[in-house]
Amino acid sequence: MADSAPSLHTTPLHDAHEERGARMMAFGGFEMPVQYDSIIDEHLAVRNDAGLFDVSHMGEVLIQGDQALALVQHLVTNDAETLYDGRAMYTVMCTPDGGIIDDGIVYRRAEDEYLMVLNAANRERDLTWMHDHNPMGATLRDISADTALLALQGPKALDIAQPFLDDDLDDLSFYHFWERTGGAFLDCETALISRTGYTGEPGLELYVPADRARDVWTTLLEAGADRGLKPAGLGARDTLRLEAGLCLHGNDITEDITPYEARLGWLVKLDKGDFIGREALRQIHEHGPERKLVGFVATERGIPRHDDILQSAGGDAIGVVTSGTQSPLLDAGIGLGYVPNEPAYTEPGRALQVASRRRTFNVEVTEPPFHEDT
Repeated sequence: MADSAPSLHTTPLHDAHEERGARMMAFGGFEMPVQYDSIIDEHLAVRNDAGLFDVSHMGEVLIQGDQALALVQHLVTNDAETLYDGRAMYTVMCTPDGGIIDDGIVYRRAEDEYLMVLNAANRERDLTWMHDHNPMGATLRDISADTALLALQGPKALDIAQPFLDDDLDDLSFYHFWERTGGAFLDCETALISRTGYTGEPGLELYVPADRARDVWTTLLEAGADRGLKPAGLGARDTLRLEAGLCLHGNDITEDITPYEARLGWLVKLDKGDFIGREALRQIHEHGPERKLVGFVATERGIPRHDDILQSAGGDAIGVVTSGTQSPLLDAGIGLGYVPNEPAYTEPGRALQVASRRRTFNVEVTEPPFHEDT
């Protein structure tokens, strides 16, 4: 008898999603809501008003002790020395060859404590990597099961959350965070309120105890109902991040792709000291990557999809689409993909083609984000 498929994990909000009639799907080992009503409606709610996402499938790991900073510096390409209590940074972890193991956010909670947020599908592998590359002996503690993560995103997001905080959210800068204890935020014993997000809009990411997730979710949705707030699923999250030109691990960035190829060279601080992948990345930086991630917009009818072929204007295969969709704001196909690092293929305005299974259509190289000029 064949082995049954492994059961999917669920977030603390699983029942709340089902009660709202969400269409569920497998993602990163979890059963997650892909949409509640319409992906386009949820997408436009985030662009115009606000959307609330359950992203509790993400992994959260505490790095603690006297060697906490040393381990963070060893693991990631960005420079954690620039952090102070209440500040966060986006970064990547790389292999010795410079390939991207994962991307994520590091929060400095104290001099001897950092929070690293990992992609759901990579959490167990990332944890193994972190344990195996911890010669300094820092303490690693996986708190994912005890933590729920909600993303409140959109131009009205801060106004919706403001009544539940004593301090003015206008004072919370991008990539900074507050911690609140003792019920100061929606009766949560602990809560981390972060000015971060994955949609290209203003907003917050809220780390709360798993047993408080449902009450926080319900309270925020009720508070934002008259401001156009909608629950939003992974479908809208993907179209929003792609309009913003943000990479998705497993599609646009993988262990076969380096930060310099992925337009993430700004995350690599070669002068900070040694870290995993530094020498390989130094050589790539010196000589330049052979390929480069570009954005493009369809100039005729057509929707690019993952693994479609990118062609030159003359029809020669030059690369592959890593992410693609129909942009609700542009009403046109948009995508990301890798091409040779040559001006003929990478300069904005250059004409390329996408060859899908059904047809070939023209696209124009366009500098992301795609949505800001609409």
